[in-house]
Amino acid sequence: MAYLPNSRILIYSHDSFGLGHLRRCRAIAHYLVGANEGMSVLILSGSPIIGSFDFRARVDFVRIPGVIKLRNGEYTALSLHIGLEQTLAIRASIIEHTAAVFDPDIMIVDKEPLGLRGEVRATLEYLKASGTRLVLGLRDVLDDPDVLRDEWERKEAFSALEDIYDDIWVYGLEEIYDPLADIGLTAATRAKSVFTGYLRRTMPRHRPAVALPFGEDPYILVTPGGGGDGVELVDWVMRAYEAREEPLYPALILLGPFMDAEHKADFAMRAQNLRNVRTLEFTPTIEPFIEKAIAIVGMGGYNTFCEAMSFDRPTLLVPRVVPRREQAIRADRAAGVGLVEVLPIDHYPDADLMIEALVQLPKQPPPSEAGIPNLLDGLKRVGAETNAILERRSPRPLAEIVGAAL
Repeated sequence: MAYLPNSRILIYSHDSFGLGHLRRCRAIAHYLVGANEGMSVLILSGSPIIGSFDFRARVDFVRIPGVIKLRNGEYTALSLHIGLEQTLAIRASIIEHTAAVFDPDIMIVDKEPLGLRGEVRATLEYLKASGTRLVLGLRDVLDDPDVLRDEWERKEAFSALEDIYDDIWVYGLEEIYDPLADIGLTAATRAKSVFTGYLRRTMPRHRPAVALPFGEDPYILVTPGGGGDGVELVDWVMRAYEAREEPLYPALILLGPFMDAEHKADFAMRAQNLRNVRTLEFTPTIEPFIEKAIAIVGMGGYNTFCEAMSFDRPTLLVPRVVPRREQAIRADRAAGVGLVEVLPIDHYPDADLMIEALVQLPKQPPPSEAGIPNLLDGLKRVGAETNAILERRSPRPLAEIVGAAL
């Protein structure tokens, strides 16, 4: 364990909907404090369920008012009955004030270069002038290059990458997919990028006691992530079990916290009529269920992919294709190097196709047999990059450290 006393990392995650950003940031925060004695990590998040998760010592969070994206692509306040502009103003104020008081050595911004609707621009400019190292953390796939280029031009992201950020960490492998290719980055901006590898997931240090749905019998774990856009996947799997005459491996379906109540109730009722299907609404600790599963069915989100690779389970991905093609690109590239199998959502709701996929799934080789070097070295590389930055910085004056503690 490194000893970097009183080092401070601030992580921003806009988290308007879903679990992906939050769980990625939490994994990074936990690894960093576990590898560095004396480090503190503070997460700024708009996730409405961040309080459902446990955090390690020296990791804490500040919850900013939530927003949600509507079907027409517009945002609105999640809980407050105020306008979006007021909500964003409150969020930006909390972010900037928190950053000024916390005074981080490094700020890591997850995915959105200037935050939701530019809400972290002022904070980034303030911290830049204060000498904080600014890092943009990107998942392995963002979207089709043409779509991403247009989006980043509209959001003025290119100038932020050029003028504000010091580093760009891509949580993936360049040989599988390069999200920065073909979008028009300058050579100077490209030179800031580091491909870390994917973020390995492990069992929690304090293993929670969970009741396994089928005792010691093997089962397939079905997870649509947050669940807000996973109705078709769950319905398709349900149709397969309802239509199958010969038994399949049992299935545990995690519905996710953001699936609407009507669909949750419908799936739970359908599962009651199937002897080998169980549903679980939400668990903040998914690892024990993955560890005991014989195989995984998911949509292809970043976290599900990392979990399947980390626990080395045969995996079937059924990626969404709207509003982004991120999952489809990730699934296709992973299938191309032998890590997963893919069943396109275009074939929904053909029960026979899903039955065949579920029959074959446990027979697939585990991802490790694909032999991809450094696949899951992401957290180690993030830790090494973080320590290299901190070791170059001057230690905080003793008076500052004591004053901050008073």
